[in-house]
Amino acid sequence: MNMNFERARFNMVEQQVKPWEVIDERILAQFEAIQREDFVPVRYRKLAFADLSIPLPHGEVMMRPTVEGRMLQALALGEDDTALEIGTGSGYITACLAALCKHVVSVEYHEDLHDDAVARLAEKEIRNVELFEGDVMSGWQPEQAHDVVVVTGSVPDIPEPFKGWVNPGGRLFVITGDAPAMEARILTRLGVSDWAEESLFETELPRLIKSEPPPAFEF
Repeated sequence: MNMNFERARFNMVEQQVKPWEVIDERILAQFEAIQREDFVPVRYRKLAFADLSIPLPHGEVMMRPTVEGRMLQALALGEDDTALEIGTGSGYITACLAALCKHVVSVEYHEDLHDDAVARLAEKEIRNVELFEGDVMSGWQPEQAHDVVVVTGSVPDIPEPFKGWVNPGGRLFVITGDAPAMEARILTRLGVSDWAEESLFETELPRLIKSEPPPAFEF
């Protein structure tokens, strides 16, 4: 029996994403247009539209569609904005960001995930993206600051360099704290060191690689 992906995608938007207070028509339109099933590992393809985190290699995950929707809505992306995504993963969020703003820079720690995302986004003819393989916790940094910074792995605390990558007036989405009750937050840069902060919802997400402090040395 073949799964009807069009119907499943429509149901995902109507029955999951919208009821979770995602009302931005631009985001809902992209969720219906972008073929999420093509970004999911083949063995999980039938779960592409379920409201759960889909496993990726190396213990990474694709976020739940509801979390993705709320995140994109909170970022309030403008068509002239540039975005930096920390953790390319499957490339699905990269594709969403690319549809909603002017240019996306995305960096991925794992070479195979990076290579797969490069191939997938090229196949979809998504051209306003630059994909890098690198480690944001050990030296990789963007060439310039961006209007929006999206961190797709959780962190115990926000690394200070991440804040420096946000333009004045820009937004930073990050999930902090410890499982099972991590907090999704949006920070808006008001000035050099002034930030407005809003707590969005509770969720759970694997750690960004190397974001955990090393264990304390005990004698």
